[in-house]
Amino acid sequence: MRLCAIAALVAGPVLLGLALAGSTARAADTSDRSSDRWDVPVAVRKLDNGLTVVVSEDHSSPTVGVSVVYHVGMRLEPRNRTGFAHLFEHLMFEGTPNAKEGVFDRVITGGGGRNNGSTRPDFTNYIEMAPVSALEPMLWLEADRMKTLDFNPTTLKNQQDVVKEEIRVNVKNQPYGGFMWIDIGQQAFSKWENNHDGYGSFEDLEGASLEDVRGFHRDYYGPNNAVLGIAGDVTPEQGFALAEKYFGGIPARKTPPAPDYSEGLNTQEKRIQQSDALAQVPAIAAAWKMPDRGSKDQAPMAVLGDVLAGGSASRFYLGLVKGRELALNVESLYGLTSPWEYDGPTLFTVFALYKPTTDADAVLRAMDEEIAKVASEGVSAEELARVKTGMLASWYDGLEAFISRADTLAKLQLLWGDAEVVNKIPAWIEAVTSEDVQRAARTYLASANRTVIDRKPAAMLQSAPAAKPAQPASGND
Repeated sequence: MRLCAIAALVAGPVLLGLALAGSTARAADTSDRSSDRWDVPVAVRKLDNGLTVVVSEDHSSPTVGVSVVYHVGMRLEPRNRTGFAHLFEHLMFEGTPNAKEGVFDRVITGGGGRNNGSTRPDFTNYIEMAPVSALEPMLWLEADRMKTLDFNPTTLKNQQDVVKEEIRVNVKNQPYGGFMWIDIGQQAFSKWENNHDGYGSFEDLEGASLEDVRGFHRDYYGPNNAVLGIAGDVTPEQGFALAEKYFGGIPARKTPPAPDYSEGLNTQEKRIQQSDALAQVPAIAAAWKMPDRGSKDQAPMAVLGDVLAGGSASRFYLGLVKGRELALNVESLYGLTSPWEYDGPTLFTVFALYKPTTDADAVLRAMDEEIAKVASEGVSAEELARVKTGMLASWYDGLEAFISRADTLAKLQLLWGDAEVVNKIPAWIEAVTSEDVQRAARTYLASANRTVIDRKPAAMLQSAPAAKPAQPASGND
């Protein structure tokens, strides 16, 4: 059963194995890190039709990972068609004139492989992993559905119903739903491209037509709007030759110009209260707009995020869960992706369940106190080294599985125009100083740049006396 990755956005990449026993020690060694660092093999070539191919050769296992990433996602879906990019991701598995519905899955899983797909604001990706003997069938299947799909009313209606059921299961019938990643973006961003519900409304999903589907495939699923990533038991020469064999004959197609979806930082805090009929305890989501991709503050903000909310040793966990005992948990999100994989406005979001004996103001004040400490005092060398070590270990671990490596390389090539960013990110992390983290805290985690949703159980709101409107918490301005 395919796991739609938009529904499992906080699950992270699936890791098949870890072989980095020495990576933590290497990352912590400040004497000569550059000579120790593992550089991921990267070879890039662009075909005549515009398809960019990235190959990472690694013969440690007779397997291969494949990723095809298209430069289209929620930001570029048609107006009044919210959720269309996600719906289209499902339709890509519904067959073509040459490979009818079910063939794609049977060929890959029958050969011992697995596959998936996901939709994000800036891209839609399709990933597979299998023994290397299945590489050519996988590439044929991907090229086949890049050419065209089996557009028909039955498959469209089927997948409209599947996506609606997914929304029911993962949002409407779940406590807290997706308020920390759907609702918070709707409130924090001002432009439609950034603030609409990428999961989609039932009305918009039902309104999608076969004409919409054909046009979307024509406009955004051409080879010149995609990156093919291949990682594993294959040489660059083999990978490029196979890419040319199966994709080279697909003509480039004109892609519509992207709208201007840029936004600056917010200048006034926004507070919203919501009711939740299924929740047992209240929850809060606090989100701040992130630095632009490629900004000098991107890496400092990523490190700051881990300092504050990166697990049980983080400032927020120790301060809010253990210390003040206000919250039951603390989790963090970088929009719908990671601190490195976005190409437009995104959010650093902190989500926490908090005790009914306290309130959102107290939780926000506690967050602001921890942010203020970082902004004024910085981070000690010991804490900074610990956080960096964890980030580096996580980064390298995520590249071990060939399916994850192929996908990461393809996404970095598409978003940054440079797959070699995979080998630059560790150095960017290592270079972050305490002063950089302070600057990021002052610039981006100011309360004026913050959007907050206080999600309370409906029973709690019904039994509570009438309350005054929520006031912004005093904090790091």
